Amino acid sequence: MDLPNSVSWTPRDDAELTAAWRLWLELSARAWPGSTWDGTPADAVRPLRDLVAVCNEIHSDYLADCPRRPGPRGEPPDPHGERPGSRGELVKLLQSLIFVAIWPLELWSDDERPLDADRAALLHTDLSAFAEYAAGVRSVLARGGGWTDIDATCNPMAPPAD
Repeated sequence: MDLPNSVSWTPRDDAELTAAWRLWLELSARAWPGSTWDGTPADAVRPLRDLVAVCNEIHSDYLADCPRRPGPRGEPPDPHGERPGSRGELVKLLQSLIFVAIWPLELWSDDERPLDADRAALLHTDLSAFAEYAAGVRSVLARGGGWTDIDATCNPMAPPAD
């Protein structure tokens, strides 16, 4: 699943820039299992569960750090902490990452059996789809945040070398 080319993001303030930088950094290590992977699908998708929690935390921290000011059409600040217009691209990117991660989490998070070749191929396909999407989000953030040089020098979303 790829991001549409039309997706873009430009930080509106320091709080949004900080939240985006944090998300960009978190995405660098969450798409593939680490070296401590125990060989089960449940353990393979654990980084995605952690990423969902981090996305929720980034969103909450971002809203807490945002100045509560009227929206672009003069809407009053939301009493629940959402700032008017907060459904901007960064929030959409956070929510989309959660949405895309849910599929492999639902499929694999309770599967504790060791993988056979067929299931390994299916798991790899699911993780690859998430990794491609996450790489697209990283690219959008890098372009909007001015970090394209940094993004180009490291490609942490690539599958681990054999």
